[in-house]
Amino acid sequence: MLDRLGDYHYELPPELIANRPPERRDDSRMLVLHRKSGEIEHRMFRNFPTLLKHGDRVVLNNSRVIKARLLSESPAIEIFLLESLGEAKWKCLTRPGRKLQPGVRIPIAGTVAEVLGVLPEGERIIQFETPPDLEKHGHMPLPPYFKRGADEADDERYQTVYAQAPGSIAAPTAGLHFTPEILATIPHTFVTLHVGAGTFLPVKTEDIREHTMHEEVYSISPDSAAAINAATRVFAIGTTAARVLESQPPSPILPHDGRTRIFIRPPYEFKHTGALLTNFHLPGSTLLMLVCAMAGYENTLRAYQEAIRERYRFFSYGDCMAILD
Repeated sequence: MLDRLGDYHYELPPELIANRPPERRDDSRMLVLHRKSGEIEHRMFRNFPTLLKHGDRVVLNNSRVIKARLLSESPAIEIFLLESLGEAKWKCLTRPGRKLQPGVRIPIAGTVAEVLGVLPEGERIIQFETPPDLEKHGHMPLPPYFKRGADEADDERYQTVYAQAPGSIAAPTAGLHFTPEILATIPHTFVTLHVGAGTFLPVKTEDIREHTMHEEVYSISPDSAAAINAATRVFAIGTTAARVLESQPPSPILPHDGRTRIFIRPPYEFKHTGALLTNFHLPGSTLLMLVCAMAGYENTLRAYQEAIRERYRFFSYGDCMAILD
């Protein structure tokens, strides 16, 4: 049934975790998996346009990563912005949480933060006296497996070249490989899904059917809906774009602003996504489960073992995998 967390485990040599991006965005390698035949090809991402067929539409997530980490030295506090609630009010994670109980006020990021309340899962509702200047005071929220702080290079490279709508606290990483030159050669359209805290959180239940996804905000414009409906095959760039598409009812896709908790895992049948470009994901993650649903469980694990043998680079700054028919 593939409902056990252990079904989605694999051993990854730590040296294959990409801690820095390649010199050029499109210098990454691309493993191409043909899910019907199981055939695997090894290519470079710069050859991505050759994977497209007449009538394809490439769908990308244009959410922009915000500098969501706010740090204070005295007292030593970190506030991690999760979701704007309007009027300089945010849902946040805090560290250490015990210091930030309701009523506490602290100076941080050029303003003053007051804790209004604590939610059941530990998040804080924080009101800022004035909106924090994230570009000046914030830090890019790199994944914890980088085991380093963000630097100026990350301000550019942990962001897609087409990022437009601020709101994510993690990059839609499959899009990091694209350059303006490649985008100019392919038929594409954008949707928006603001990547939330769930992307950092492990699945903690051995029975994955008991796992609850965090809610994320998404948007499909009228122009994007029309372009997607006109396609003969929709090629989703990343699991976030696929989750937007699969959160919709069967065709046609309609313009919509909404929220989704969709959890895609085997034996899910995709309604809209015909092909997928994605990075290599953490063992036991919901992202890996989505890939298994798309490519097939055995195909996916075999492709991951092949990528490890061939010394592909894994995770956010790593190489990518294209899943085709």
